Amino acid sequence: MSKRILVILGHHTKDSLCGALADAYAQGAVLAGHEVKRIAVGELAFDPVIRDVTCMNDIREPDLLAAQTAIAWAQHIVLVYPVWWGGPSALLKGFIDRVFTSGFAFRFKENSPFWERLLAGRSAHLLVTMDTPPWYYRWIFRMPGHQLMKRTILEFCGIKPVQITDFAPVRGSSVDKREKWLEQARAFGHRA
Repeated sequence: MSKRILVILGHHTKDSLCGALADAYAQGAVLAGHEVKRIAVGELAFDPVIRDVTCMNDIREPDLLAAQTAIAWAQHIVLVYPVWWGGPSALLKGFIDRVFTSGFAFRFKENSPFWERLLAGRSAHLLVTMDTPPWYYRWIFRMPGHQLMKRTILEFCGIKPVQITDFAPVRGSSVDKREKWLEQARAFGHRA
């Protein structure tokens, strides 16, 4: 059964390992008969800074409105990004801050500390590159970026299950290793 898949590249350039992983995932998904749309965050025209903390007067740029439309369309969201300083890049975080907004991704209930998860019914897969060995990121750093993306952003908005795949350590990786990573991403897209 085909799915509507949105692949979001959270690296500032397509000419990167993240860009190649996003391409490979999309290729595999298309070959399997899925409908695929793509967003390259580094090519969007938007201010990543929230200027109105209430978001009541926050006017979204056309690229952000198009991103919200694509997210609403998607059944499965794939985020491909690097971990820098333990978490997603500032560019990706700014994109999330401006797109996953109250009224679109979630809504607080009146007179309650709880909220509605407006993006429920969708799943996600995070393809994450980093220089840190995965075991060190997990056991020593306690996966701060993974916790942020999975629990406090995506699941908060109702997106689950959220699968995370690490491609690491990138620094010092061989061409053969990177080719295997691309094949793995292509296979994930094919099985989506």
